[in-house]
This record gives sequence, C-alpha cells and structure tokens, in this order.
Amino acid sequence: MSKKTEKSYFDRVHSWGRISSVTALCVLLMFPLSICLYYNVFPPINGVLQGLLKLIPTYWTVAVVEVIVYTPMLGAGGTYLSFVTGNIANLKLPCAISAMEGAKVKANSEEGEVVSTIAIATSAIVTTAVLAIGVLAFAPFLQAFTESALLKPAFAQVLPALFGALGAGYFIKHWRISFFPIIVMIIVLVFAPTMGASTLLFVGIVASVLGALLMYKKGWI
Repeated sequence: MSKKTEKSYFDRVHSWGRISSVTALCVLLMFPLSICLYYNVFPPINGVLQGLLKLIPTYWTVAVVEVIVYTPMLGAGGTYLSFVTGNIANLKLPCAISAMEGAKVKANSEEGEVVSTIAIATSAIVTTAVLAIGVLAFAPFLQAFTESALLKPAFAQVLPALFGALGAGYFIKHWRISFFPIIVMIIVLVFAPTMGASTLLFVGIVASVLGALLMYKKGWI
C-alpha cells in the first residue's frame, strides 16, 4: 500500500467514521426528543444537569479510557464501527482479535486494520440478523420460557455464563497477566458488591495495565 493510497484510505475512514458517529448520536437523541415533543413534556434542566453530573465520573471517564484502550487493538475503521454498533468488549473486540490471529496479522499493521474492520462489520451484520430471527421466532414462546419454574433459574445466569465463557479463553491463554486483575476484581466485589458495571470496567482496565506493566518490569512476562 503506497503512502498516497494509505493516506487516502485513512482519510476516508476518518471522514465516514465521523459522519456515522454524529449520525448515530443524532438518531439516538431524536428518539427521546420526539417523545418529549409528541407529549409536550420536557424534563427540567436542573434535573438533567444533576443526572449528567452523576454520570460524568463513571460513564464519561470510561468512555475516554475505552477509546484509548480499544483503538490500538481495533484500528481506525474498527473503532468507529464498534462505537456505533456497541458491545465492544463482549463481541466486537473478541471477533477482531480472533480474525487477526487467524489471518496471522498484527493489530497495528495495515493488514490488521483491514481484517479488523471486516471482522467487526461482519459481526455487526450477523448479530443483527440473528437477533431479528430470534425475536421473530421466540416472541410467541418467550413468556412461557421466562416464567417456567424449570427454566427461570437458567435465564438468571445467562449473562454470567456468557461473560465467563468469553473470558475463560483469554484467562487460560494469558493466565499470568490475568492473575492480578482477577484478584483485584474479587477484592473489589467483596468490599463493594453493588459497584456499577462501568466503574468495575474502569477498575479492571487500570488493574490489568498496572499488573502487566509490573510483571513486565519484573521480567515475569
């Protein structure tokens, strides 16, 4: 890939990425705005500002950290796609990493950029299609499944089972750098079991980075 082509490619990626991000943000904001306009009911400004102030230390901080952490692994195109479609840690990032490992390319290479973008785009399309088919197929039976005395306990464990299955592969493959953040998260949950998921994510990211850096300096990895 020549420098001219590379520059042109990344210019287009950032141009369309900004357009898609702004468009998605506008669409998301239009839904509550349309409801307010339709019913002529608007929340008080003071209440909105108070709510935002409570979210700033958690969601806004995590949003900045996620951009810094995910971008080197996802690439420019993958980052824009991931932040528009969502579910990065549980779906988009594993798909991108798996695709790059299968193609034997590095995340920060030109090939890795292309492979990551294709993998994330494919996962978004497949996820949307599977969800649509699942909703249409199981909607008539969903209430019976969720209210069944036999199946109800299983539905309460869906998310823990999903996260455990996704994390187990990485923990086994990189068990040395996984040890420290797992211990930290266990301690945090013991003393603060009601801590929000966003705050836990931020704590886990910091613990992972610091633990990996310490092990690297000690020569353990």
